Amino acid sequence: MEHEEGLTAVDNIVTQFNTYEDLLDSQITTVDLYYLEDENLARQLVELGYRGTGEIMKREDFEARKAAIEIARQAERTQKKTLTSAGKTLQDNFLKALAVREEDNLNGKISSVIFIRDKNSRGQEISGYIDYAHRLKIEDFEVYFNGKKRLLPRSTDLSFYNWDSHIAVCNSSPNYQVIADNPEGLLFKYKRDRKILNVDPKVLPGDSSTRISILTDLYMQAVIFDHISRRKT
Repeated sequence: MEHEEGLTAVDNIVTQFNTYEDLLDSQITTVDLYYLEDENLARQLVELGYRGTGEIMKREDFEARKAAIEIARQAERTQKKTLTSAGKTLQDNFLKALAVREEDNLNGKISSVIFIRDKNSRGQEISGYIDYAHRLKIEDFEVYFNGKKRLLPRSTDLSFYNWDSHIAVCNSSPNYQVIADNPEGLLFKYKRDRKILNVDPKVLPGDSSTRISILTDLYMQAVIFDHISRRKT
């Protein structure tokens, strides 16, 4: 694995032992235990540098590096995760558009906001804006790409409006802050680079953002806004 090949000497020490206590135990000799007669005392002496067979890492350094390595491994597993759209024969333009954006939304290269207007199971007209990257992380999109279920806005999405009951809801997501009190209309601020996404079709969507209307047989109206992430380095 590339991750394993890139490990440093310190990383090798950290990955070799499950806990800091295991690392301390590796530095304790049978002679130490014979004279001290107390395993905990022997560990304390090793940690303080009075006993042991080699240089010892500080506990905070060990635990911090351990956590960093685990985060890197989880990120690697996420990147290698099979896309839910992979291998699917997609006929509708909307599903094709989602499939094209799935990987980039998962890895943070692009953050897409989906606008959908259609009718729910009760025949009520609804519309709303969906944080695609967030939805991908909290639910299985297999049912959407398989055609078993339609992606529809919910009251927990960035915005939701029921045209029959006139219920309107706005929610910020892990990626976007909703600005609902703007006199010019609804705005979304991307939290990573603080750029504004303007969803008003009469104006440009904003810096590093694009807007595309999707011709689809699945919905009355579908629009996708793509914001290119500008990560700070």
